[in-house]
Amino acid sequence: MSLHGNLLIGRSRIATEAGFKAVDPAADAQIEPAFAQATPAHVDQACALAWAAFDGFREAAPEDRARLLEKIAENIVAIGDELLDRAGAETGLPRARLEGERGRTVGQLRLFASVLRNGDWLGARIDPALPERKPMARADLRLRNIPVGPVAVFGASNFPLAFSVAGGDTASALAAGCPVVVKVHSAHPGTSELVGEAIAAAVAELGFHEGVFSMLSGTQREFGQALVADWRIKAVGFTGSRGGGQALIRIAQSRPEPIPVYAEMSSINPVILLPAALSARAEALGTAFVGSLTMGAGQFCTNPGLILAVDGPDLERFIAAASSALANVAPITMLTPGICQAYRTGVAALAGHEKVTTVARVAEVGGNKGAGALFAVTAADFLSDHALGAEVFGSSSVIIRCPDLGVLKEVLEHLEGQLTATVHLDEGDHGVAATLLPTLERRAGRILANGWPTGVEVCHAMVHGGPFPATSDPRSTSVGSLAIDRFLRPVCYQDIPDALLPAALKRDNPLGLNRRVDGVVQKA
Repeated sequence: MSLHGNLLIGRSRIATEAGFKAVDPAADAQIEPAFAQATPAHVDQACALAWAAFDGFREAAPEDRARLLEKIAENIVAIGDELLDRAGAETGLPRARLEGERGRTVGQLRLFASVLRNGDWLGARIDPALPERKPMARADLRLRNIPVGPVAVFGASNFPLAFSVAGGDTASALAAGCPVVVKVHSAHPGTSELVGEAIAAAVAELGFHEGVFSMLSGTQREFGQALVADWRIKAVGFTGSRGGGQALIRIAQSRPEPIPVYAEMSSINPVILLPAALSARAEALGTAFVGSLTMGAGQFCTNPGLILAVDGPDLERFIAAASSALANVAPITMLTPGICQAYRTGVAALAGHEKVTTVARVAEVGGNKGAGALFAVTAADFLSDHALGAEVFGSSSVIIRCPDLGVLKEVLEHLEGQLTATVHLDEGDHGVAATLLPTLERRAGRILANGWPTGVEVCHAMVHGGPFPATSDPRSTSVGSLAIDRFLRPVCYQDIPDALLPAALKRDNPLGLNRRVDGVVQKA
């Protein structure tokens, strides 16, 4: 498939004179072709199509939308090596990582197809009329979830497939019945075009309205801002920087009709090493920690950026093992020159901080390669300087030396919201862990024991979210089947004739749903 650099607005393919090119971060060189720069006029065109598509798409049979998701997955796989080659050139990510990410992407699409067929997402509830009830009769009340409307999705820099054009936000929005307008990330526009064409082809082949999917590219902030501000957009999915997410939230909240922005923004994912576990396996923990820290050059939103432990000989054993392991990890190409420079700036700030000790640091090399770094600071100094808790996006982490478990808990209470919190513990630590769990539940969306936060399973029980600033709405998740709930809202139908009721609520249950009737779940 040849790349043309066009905008994909419904069935239209639109070129512009002023374009931009992707950069190969490994070679630090631009890659052909040039890609179109979207304008607010293009946003208006895409949103108008999405709005025109909405009413028909939202009432499409769940089975039809399920087939659409499966067809998109099939088309992505059919692109073959071309997709992996282009993604590798635009991101510097190794082939094995991209193969895994492609598998995750198509797996998400197929997961939501199964969710649609299950039907629980509709949340069907029926409270039949009680005309004889005293002192007041009850009307016939029926509830189902409906899609909120067209959704704007912003592609992420660090996942060119799984959090991009056909990523979890797009998959869950389409599953809900919401047309999608994607703003591709400028770091991987070629990869995005290949996937975007795969989605557009599926939409056309299955006979859906062309406005179900559009894709816009560009490096100018104005068109992304116009997308969030457009009255036809009813929700936003975003994965990126804290500043970028907050800027979109301000736009969304200043509209005449404010809308939700589901933004994943910043997390340092604390790892707690409890005393018995640290005593029993300090060296193994140190080595495994570095494996998680440096995976993918640390460019994961769940990267372990903070270690908390009681200071002492066992922590020194951990630090020695981690330092030794880090010395054997060569600098890795980062996703973009800008990300690499931001990482180096963050590492330099920690290294130059008067209260921070550099424990281990791999020498920087040329090119856009991130060198691992490990720092340490006392709990008292960490608590006195809010900046030490800022995310450094890359393979850098800070060890907090706590004088005792009471102070360790105080540090946890001091932290901002997180995507994850990890506890390494043995049986002798269970009592202490029990006292920490309430704090961790308030601070994180996912709590792990004896593992590492990198790696997010796509399944029904996963939560990839958390209190601010990890995400803008801690009630939701961007990974897992519950992600569909972000793009649904409940509607109650009172005394509506059966002939006019949606299929999910008709008396003969034509969709074969499990429904809650008078408070009791009735199996289909």
